[in-house]
Amino acid sequence: MDNNPSFSLSLILPISREGSGHENASAGIKQKTSAMKSITIPSKSWAFTSRSKGTVRDSLVNRLQQAIVRSRVHPPDRITKRVSCASTDHGVDQLSPSQSKPSRLVWKGCKLVGCGSAVPNLVVSNDDLSKIVDTNDEWISVRTGIRNRRVLTGKDRMTGLAVEAAQKALEMANVDPDDVDLVLLCTSTPDDLFGSAPQIQAALGCKGNPLAFDITAACSGFVLGLVSASCYIRGGGFKNVLVIGADALSRYVDWTDRGTCILFGDAAGAVLVQACDSEEDGLFGFDLHSDGEGHRHLHTGIKENEALVTNGSVAGFPPKGGSYSFIQMNGKEVFRFACRVVPQSIEIALENAGLTRSSIDWLLLHQANQRILDAVATRLEIPANRVISNLANYGNTSAASIPLALDEAVRGGKVKAGQTIATSGFGAGLTWGSAIIRWN
Repeated sequence: MDNNPSFSLSLILPISREGSGHENASAGIKQKTSAMKSITIPSKSWAFTSRSKGTVRDSLVNRLQQAIVRSRVHPPDRITKRVSCASTDHGVDQLSPSQSKPSRLVWKGCKLVGCGSAVPNLVVSNDDLSKIVDTNDEWISVRTGIRNRRVLTGKDRMTGLAVEAAQKALEMANVDPDDVDLVLLCTSTPDDLFGSAPQIQAALGCKGNPLAFDITAACSGFVLGLVSASCYIRGGGFKNVLVIGADALSRYVDWTDRGTCILFGDAAGAVLVQACDSEEDGLFGFDLHSDGEGHRHLHTGIKENEALVTNGSVAGFPPKGGSYSFIQMNGKEVFRFACRVVPQSIEIALENAGLTRSSIDWLLLHQANQRILDAVATRLEIPANRVISNLANYGNTSAASIPLALDEAVRGGKVKAGQTIATSGFGAGLTWGSAIIRWN
């Protein structure tokens, strides 16, 4: 049996030809007629293994594009393509040139099959903070709903939490690290400025060197990660995608500022998103936005010093090392922003999914402030007993908050297989996004 199948490719394109003498006199536009042109690429042997599918796909696409150029065909914006393949490999269906079959490299659905989370050991209570700033437990809990938060100490790093959360998600999903095709790390506090996802990929033992990169979207990051995973699976042929939300905002908090130091904690959460057929699809609809005009309400910028001019460019050489300022936040504006956009975004996501509010089993929002959670639930007419909240124990953990709360709800038996969850992240940027998902 030949292990290197031979593929014969045909590309059928509609092309435009100018009509012979038929013109619109008033507009001066030549009439065009459509015709079809078939381009055939000669057979060639390709090594077709589970590890080389992406290479094969990319090579096929490149050869098709080259064939188009050589044929001097200039297709219109919308073209019809049909790719047929014939193979001598028993692992690939044998097709005649006249047959066409959807590639298994593109999936119709994706589902959440595993989750995990991790938090630091150090617990910082409201009473602990009252020894640092002018506050007390009642003042904090009434305004935020927070009583404790977890904080990294010593040599502990955000990546360590992320790896632990990812390992738990893989274990629940019964997926080996070598079978992971993509690692998406949603974080605004990487241990390395150039990105921490590759470090996590290596620590997990993904020997196939799958793609790994960071997504920076603050508290909205995890929702963007879910949608990105869906796009890679549905359109890119990926099968197992790890989406990790992890942040260590305690390192960017001014612990003398009562307005911010009471809010944030460190944590990591992860889910394994897996390709599936459309019947099992677990991401029904989404809605994503950003508004840079609101950046001033919540940001952490590079510190200005004598080496930088006001626009951030280098004024002298050699420049001095840069660092980031503490978190700056206008709490009232952020509260108004969240209460305004989140209900609208969830409604749009539901509409895109073809669902209504009554379809929601659980409301799972970014854990920013209990008053925001309550306000959004009220706007959507969702009762309090269907709102997932662990804010009291962990505070605002940014991109980690949604997967952390999901993991606790799943492992605690609150969220069950087949239930529909409306989730939404919102925060710095300003950014916000919602997704309607089903736990599998």
